[in-house]
Amino acid sequence: MTADQTDIFFDQTLIEASLTLAGQHGWHRFSLVDAARNAGLPIEQVRARYPFKALILLRLNRLADEAALCVDDQGIPLRDKLFDLFMRRFDAFQDHREGLRSVLHSLPRDPGLAALLGAATLDSLRWIADSAGLSRHGLSGAIRLQALMMVWTHALRAWEKDDAPDLSETMSALDKALDKAERLGVLKMSPHASSFEEDEIASGLPDHTPPPSDHDIS
Repeated sequence: MTADQTDIFFDQTLIEASLTLAGQHGWHRFSLVDAARNAGLPIEQVRARYPFKALILLRLNRLADEAALCVDDQGIPLRDKLFDLFMRRFDAFQDHREGLRSVLHSLPRDPGLAALLGAATLDSLRWIADSAGLSRHGLSGAIRLQALMMVWTHALRAWEKDDAPDLSETMSALDKALDKAERLGVLKMSPHASSFEEDEIASGLPDHTPPPSDHDIS
């Protein structure tokens, strides 16, 4: 097993243990020491890799992004791309459903965590928008990104309540939200969807805000 594979296994094991405890007791009612012991991981390594508990959620968010963005959807209509990208994120969250529901229930009482996860989600949506080819340049692009956040939030609320194994309620809510965005003219393909703009070529970097941490989580 390579070092990268070892790190991924470590992260996935700790995420699973943490969100299992969150589902059983609530997000704020366990510590990373509890999660480390339940996962059979060395506490000192957990302390070094995850200095604070919210990094568990940021890392899961990053893994969900990687799962969503691993498929090349070129040639698929914009709306269908967004649907697939969002559903792949939900599929990545599904294994941790009860724990994440506990996190969502705790957010109204924890504005700091809500702000952190909101920023991470917005960064994820920038990647999704660019991957799908959604135009997000200028003021109209900022409005489209906010509309995309509203689509995600609407679908997330449906996912939180959706007990169907096939996530049919989530898919229906996402479908309706995307339909509404399409009717309002929010879903506009970028003219530069297949290539970077000149300033992006010069810098060599896409226009993304750096995530809060190397251990980034919707």
